[in-house]
Amino acid sequence: MFKNKSSKGKNNICGEKIYVLRKQHTPKMSQRILAECLQMKGIDVDKNAVQRIESGERFVTDIELKALAETFKTSCDELLEE
Repeated sequence: MFKNKSSKGKNNICGEKIYVLRKQHTPKMSQRILAECLQMKGIDVDKNAVQRIESGERFVTDIELKALAETFKTSCDELLEE
């Protein structure tokens, strides 16, 4: 049987890291602002999608992961560290 969950039982590895980076961002970044930043990069997400990513309820595509890394000026590897 295939297992499509992280070791913590979530649908992505990067959600918790994205939450931390967003909270540490200066100036403060809301989920809505993050969604708008991703939309400007051509990623079709809204505030609710960002919330589901951060909570681990939503899978993250490689394209989205790359856009998130660019937004936070970090690497995809950094976002994938557990």
